Amino acid sequence: MKPIDPPSPRFVAIHDDLDATPHAGALRGAVVAMGNFEGVHRGHRAVIGAAVARARGLGRPAAALTFEPHPRAFFKPDEPLFRLTDEAAKLRLFAATALDGAIVMKFDGALAALDPAGFIKHVLIDRFAVAGVAVGFDFHFGKARAGTPAYLREEAGRLGFHVDIVPALLDDGRRISSGAVREALAAGRPDEAADLLGYPWFVTGTVVHGDRRGRELGYPTANLRLDPGCGLRHGIYAVRVEVDGRRFDGVANFGRRPMFDTGVVLLEVFLFDFAGDLYGRTLDVAVIAWIRPEFKFDTIDDLIHRMDEDCRIAHMALSRAPDAFPPLGAVAD
Repeated sequence: MKPIDPPSPRFVAIHDDLDATPHAGALRGAVVAMGNFEGVHRGHRAVIGAAVARARGLGRPAAALTFEPHPRAFFKPDEPLFRLTDEAAKLRLFAATALDGAIVMKFDGALAALDPAGFIKHVLIDRFAVAGVAVGFDFHFGKARAGTPAYLREEAGRLGFHVDIVPALLDDGRRISSGAVREALAAGRPDEAADLLGYPWFVTGTVVHGDRRGRELGYPTANLRLDPGCGLRHGIYAVRVEVDGRRFDGVANFGRRPMFDTGVVLLEVFLFDFAGDLYGRTLDVAVIAWIRPEFKFDTIDDLIHRMDEDCRIAHMALSRAPDAFPPLGAVAD
């Protein structure tokens, strides 16, 4: 998906919490797109687009106002949560839009205890002096999620700022949502997830040492440990990888590797046409297409033969998606 407008030349991220002195700086008085923005999918980008349009009309900056940790992780810390985008990924996706910056509000007990009126007063007015807010039709805020878009608009009219409520965005009759993206990835349908997101789903990780078994098989891999909550279906995928500004096609295994199961779940990535040492390097891995589930083969030769076939299929899938990669911008220090 293309950015809403050309990206801001200097995207600023501000971290804030209720216990800190307000320091919104250049983003004070902004029009904010407000939400968790888990995945920054096409529906979220419609909210961002509304905020940008309003901000341009008022001559104000446009910013995302989001919350970390994810509220669900705060309220249920012992339950695994499949995060589509962690904080760093969200900011990089925000930076590729026309937003001027983002405010990352710490979601803690103090914030969770604010009722809707208190949230509007202490966060939107006192801390950020917002000129406008854009929210999705189903966004709720304040203690017990009691604040509704309608209530926000009513209070905004009294307090003197604008509120844009963005309706549901549908894809072939299905509402675009973070839950729908998770379901697609859990079922091994990355193409469906990409349709909902507007870009290929991706993960970022640091390459760690493995058992070097891939090298012995003729397929040296870069191994990444993903968040334990990652709900991507275990299996083999065609992937596109960026490292140090260079992109490579490849094939990846996510799972336990049934032939050599050590109980550790890894994303093992084999990059086509790459030679070099990747240990300790950071990779962005975009998941482009599903190839097959993990299998336990009778012999190592059978495994190698199947890996050859996986690479052939991956080449074909990637040739049909020559430009597929998530839009990622840079965040100013």
